[in-house]
Amino acid sequence: MKLYNTLSRQIDILKPINEPEVTIYTCGPTVYDYPHIGNWFTFIRYDLLVRSLQALGYKTKWVLNITDVGHLVSDADQGEDKLVKQAVKENKDAWSIAKSYTDYFVEGLTRLNISTPDFMPKATEHIQEQIDFIKKLEDNKLTYKTSDGVYFDVAKFPQYIKLARLNLEDQVEGARVEINPEKHRQIDFALWKFSPSEGKRDMEWDSPWGKGFPGWHIECSAMALKYLGPTMDIHAGGIDHIPVHHTNEIAQSEAVNNKPLANIWFHTNHVSVDGKKISKSLGNGITLEDLESRNLPLDALRLLVIQSNYINQSQFTYELMNGAFSSLKNLIRDFSWIYSATGNEINSGELRAKIKKSRKTILDYMADNLNTPRALSTLHDLASYLGNLNSISKEDMEIVENFGHFINSIFGINIVRKINLSKDQSDLIKERSIYRTNKEWEKADNSRLLLEKQGIGLRDVGESSLWFPLT
Repeated sequence: MKLYNTLSRQIDILKPINEPEVTIYTCGPTVYDYPHIGNWFTFIRYDLLVRSLQALGYKTKWVLNITDVGHLVSDADQGEDKLVKQAVKENKDAWSIAKSYTDYFVEGLTRLNISTPDFMPKATEHIQEQIDFIKKLEDNKLTYKTSDGVYFDVAKFPQYIKLARLNLEDQVEGARVEINPEKHRQIDFALWKFSPSEGKRDMEWDSPWGKGFPGWHIECSAMALKYLGPTMDIHAGGIDHIPVHHTNEIAQSEAVNNKPLANIWFHTNHVSVDGKKISKSLGNGITLEDLESRNLPLDALRLLVIQSNYINQSQFTYELMNGAFSSLKNLIRDFSWIYSATGNEINSGELRAKIKKSRKTILDYMADNLNTPRALSTLHDLASYLGNLNSISKEDMEIVENFGHFINSIFGINIVRKINLSKDQSDLIKERSIYRTNKEWEKADNSRLLLEKQGIGLRDVGESSLWFPLT
């Protein structure tokens, strides 16, 4: 497996620490609202990475965290708490908000056929681990305390710039407004924030430094250490995590462990909607329910994600989504007719050779920096070949079935779908064949339309018809 490594700025060969096991940490959701289309692109790409590694023979150990502690809105550790803000909006408490949107997210993973991570740790269930981690930083003289929290002293970690390749002086000069004059540098980040003296927060805990709550970045360092050890093979997230979140993770983790936090940093690029950045102000944070309200199946979303490479900016439009749906229907048609045409063996040797070559080619492309567009092109080429066959032996039908299982395992999309016709549906297909033989075209068309309403498509071959599910 070769992947683009943000740390080295080049495509690197994956060299697992404990082969064949590959350890992966992926930044999960902050559960204060419904994930939008850009979020789901990222989570699907995590899944494609994990599935590809498994298809290549690796044993994966995957952690996807749940940020259910509200961190402050700005990267400068100021502003409103996202969970509290949503709780006020919905007239609930922060705990209820976190549970509700966590449940929704986990359900969304299932709806999108995203593999279940080995661990989905919640920040609220690992407060002690986070406190213990901060203590280690404190013991190493890397922290300082202000009136509003405990901060990491960036000046004491010279390698701070290595992931994002920041110019620290520019960062300092860019901080024109002194948000917190007690901070040594404005890029120093919070490890623990104190609760306000007035009132009580929904989420707050006792600590050696005072009652409060963890900073955003510390949870990932603490949970990664617990579940994967001091160094993991792959750390993944969106590119927006590079300059702040992942940079801060590296600083605090490597300052404690004296080892690289991750050997490969895997970052997915942004998704734009109708050519614009996704934002609440534009109201373009499309959800899964928005897609389903337009009768667009979520398999089609997976296919749309696969059509672009994770390192490039992706585009979402409903036109592209409809195109992905049409492509999905064509794949299902070209692979699923086999159950209606088991008969004489036709080009069996050629068929088996093409399937064998396609499987290897797809694996090769997925191993080459997750080149999903080329892998998908290979699948379409095989589909076109299969779609031009009229009959298939039972043995070859099973080979096509197995190839379909392979595609489902690596892409997460089922393209070989079997339907069991009812007696009425079988009779309707036979009746339509008689209409065609008698050149009663209008009646034949009406029969076809009736079958399509029941989710059954037809492909005419001579005087007979092959059938397949439309979705």
